[in-house]
Amino acid sequence: MDAERLALVERLFDAFNHRDAAGIVAACDEEMEFFPVTAEEVGRQAPYTGPAGLGDYLDDVAGAWEELLITPQEVFSSGDRLLVRGRVYLRSRESGIRDMPATWIWDLRDGLFVRGEVFVEPAEAERRFHEGSPEAG
Repeated sequence: MDAERLALVERLFDAFNHRDAAGIVAACDEEMEFFPVTAEEVGRQAPYTGPAGLGDYLDDVAGAWEELLITPQEVFSSGDRLLVRGRVYLRSRESGIRDMPATWIWDLRDGLFVRGEVFVEPAEAERRFHEGSPEAG
């Protein structure tokens, strides 16, 4: 993994953990599509798209979770795709506390994130990453 791509991932995850909307948008292409687990929690079917969608995502996170932190631990690349293994820490009144592994697949274009998907089943992410499939699950 080259240092530049690792820095991109760290910058995005740090911006998310600080709920820095401008920092998140700056790391993403204007056509960014994001498929997080939070969408399922709030009943959203469509991906979060573009700067407005990323803002909606942060609003949904604030409504669904009292605390949500993401930590990248390992980053692998294949062309312009990244597989990030890490952890998610969640806390809410309804669900209690969860600290669990998570895996992300990110697609890059010109040094910006253009698509991201979160997986709670690492094996599914690994399969998709190696197949190269950008289909959302």
